Parts: sequence; C-alpha cells; structure tokens
Amino acid sequence: MSINVDELGPVDWIVVEFPEPKFTGEVAPILKDLVDRELIRVLDLIFLSKDENGGYEVFEATDMEDSDIGALRTYETELAMLLSEQDVTDLVETIQPGSSAAVLVWENLWAAPFGSAVRRAGGQLAASGRIPVQAVVAAVEADAAEADEEGD
Repeated sequence: MSINVDELGPVDWIVVEFPEPKFTGEVAPILKDLVDRELIRVLDLIFLSKDENGGYEVFEATDMEDSDIGALRTYETELAMLLSEQDVTDLVETIQPGSSAAVLVWENLWAAPFGSAVRRAGGQLAASGRIPVQAVVAAVEADAAEADEEGD
C-alpha cells in the first residue's frame, strides 16, 4: 500500500466488543459499502478473543471463517499493519473476559481533501476529539425536555 502523506486523511481506530467469542459477519457489508464509496480506507483489522481467565488470541482475517467475517477477508492484502504487538496487548485489556472484539484502523478518505488544503495553507491540527453517541442523545433529550417545560 502506498500512501502520499500530503493527501492523507485523518486516521481513526476503534475496538468493537462482542459479548460472545463468535463473530457473525453482519458488520462486513456496511464496512464494505463505506470502502466502496471511498469514504474510508481500512488500514488495519484484527480480531481478538479473550477467555474467562484473561488469556487471549489474536486473529487476522485469513485465520477466520468466511461465515464469521464475510467480506472483511478482502481487505487482508491491502492492510498497512499499523498496530504493534504492544498496541494489541493494551487493547486486549479493554475487553471483558469471555468476549471477542474487532479492532479497526481506518483513514477517513472523505476528509483528505480538507486536510490537504489545510496543510498547503500552512495549517496543522491543533486538537481533535469525538463526542460519544450517548452524550449526543442525552443533549438532544435534555433540549427536548427543556423545550417541553418552556411550552407548558
């Protein structure tokens, strides 16, 4: 994989935990759609399984059954493998015993042109963050409740 740093979009990562040590492949079509529409580029993808005693296994897409991950197997040859062994060890700590998880690292292709323009203009990212969905829902509900109180 060749990446031009001047055209690189923001890179994000997530750990998605599942309560059972089995994947269903249900997420694969949605992720594939985002890639096909060139909104994101998958840079790294691994799967974790943690037993009740805290022991864990790490799987790559080639280690998984098609029924477990579906179309996600197609990304295996394009991955940059950004996560180190220490990263994986640290991420395993975030999941509960008896669970499985998918770790996804992706580039936000949709934001690359904006980032490139900022860099050409001499700018740089000074801060970044993410607001959890639960916080957005709570804020909207609070606003609605306040509007209801004002309407009474």
